[in-house]
Parts: sequence; C-alpha cells; structure tokens
Amino acid sequence: MNPIDFRGRDLLGIEDLTADEIRYILDAVPPFKEISERDIKKVPTLRGKTIINLFFEPSTRTRTSFEIAGKRLSADVINISVATSSVSKGETLRDTAENLHAMQADALVVRHSAAGVPHLLARFLPSPVINAGDGAHEHPTQALLDLYTLQEKLGTLAGHTVLLVGDIAASRVARSNILAMQKLDMHVCVCGPRTMLPMGIEQMGIEYTSDFDDAIQGADAVMMLRIQRERHGEVLFPSPQPFRAETIARNGCGVPSPACS
Repeated sequence: MNPIDFRGRDLLGIEDLTADEIRYILDAVPPFKEISERDIKKVPTLRGKTIINLFFEPSTRTRTSFEIAGKRLSADVINISVATSSVSKGETLRDTAENLHAMQADALVVRHSAAGVPHLLARFLPSPVINAGDGAHEHPTQALLDLYTLQEKLGTLAGHTVLLVGDIAASRVARSNILAMQKLDMHVCVCGPRTMLPMGIEQMGIEYTSDFDDAIQGADAVMMLRIQRERHGEVLFPSPQPFRAETIARNGCGVPSPACS
C-alpha cells in the first residue's frame, strides 16, 4: 500500500475525500482489524495521545466504537457528557472549542444534531476533528465502515449495485454512503416513500423507485435504513402500523420512477 498525502487533517465528511483517499483508508483497515481478534487487543500506535469524545447527541454504538478504538491503540480517551458539561449552562460552541484547545487534546471526535458543527469546531482547533455524525448531513466513519464491509463480501466495489431502502432524506448515513459509492464507481439506487426522499434527487445521479421487489432484483447488496422520526419536522404518516401494512400491500408508495437495474 503506497502512502498518499491527505489534503486535510480533519475527517469532516466523505464529500471532502477523494476516491484515492477513500481507497487508502479501506486498504489500511485489515491490520487494525487483526488487533481486535487477538487475545491482547492493544498496540502502542497512539500511546501518549489524548482523544476527546464530545457527543451532543445520545449514542451507544458510535461512541463506544470510538472509545474502544482509541483504547486499543493505547490513547487516553476522555468522554465528555454534554448534559453535565458547561454547555448546559450556556457555553457556546466557540467557548467549548477554546476550552478543548487549552486542554491540548490531540484529536476531537464530535457528534451533534446540527449540521456543520464539526466544521465549525475545526476552524478553531489546531488538532484533528472527526465527524461522528452531524444532523442529517454526514456520518463519514459509518460510511467507511459500510464500504469496508461491502468490499469484504463482494471482493470489489466498482461496478456493483447497492440499494438503499427507507428514510433517505433524514439519513446522514445514506448521504455519506451515496457520496462514497459514487466516488468509487458504484451504482446506487434508493427506494422509499416520496416524503422520505431528498429534494432534488433527480440531480444526484442515482435512480429511485417505490417498487422494492423490482429494485432488489438488480442489487448486489441492500442497506435498510430506519425511519428517523426525531429528525422530521412533520408527520410523514399517521403511525407505523398503517404505514407498514400499506407498504406491504402496495410494494411502496407509488412514486413514478424507473426501477433499478
């Protein structure tokens, strides 16, 4: 694996990465994956470094994953609970950034319900900032994990078709995956009710359909996304039960569009 020069020190979104940078990250995964399969899951790669996990949103899997990864690389990991921090007393994001800078942390992992917060913090911090999910914008590390999983199962990524099903509009995971898959020459199709598809989907270079049975026929992999009711400002349907029943009965919601092939 030949080293490449990354253009930035932060990981704020898939949108900022080139295809070569994504491939380099994926190729670097196997040695680190092997660490998790050892009896003693520890290497000194980040010994003496301090990583702060700053999560403004509830999280179990993502925060735990970052904490485990940091500790397995021998970093000192600090988890800040925003609910009990000075943010609850009115501290601004800039105040938070300056306090973290004073602590001389070597990296910051941040998750926030508002899009753009990791980018804002990166403007004030000299240390790298990693986006662990910002609003409905992006979740780059999740997309990289999804790509690696697909690569393991499919062998290669270019030319394969992936079908994303569900609440596409509110999913930062879907956005990051679509961007990454397009950069790596994958064919992307989405399936879901029209109310759950992003505005301007026709210009995104992906196909969309409401017919799941038809769409799945041409897919090499299917990614199912939950309905993110906490991110929608309006009621998309009366309740989950009628929605599920209608979806099963009609194979979708009647969006007029070509099926994936």
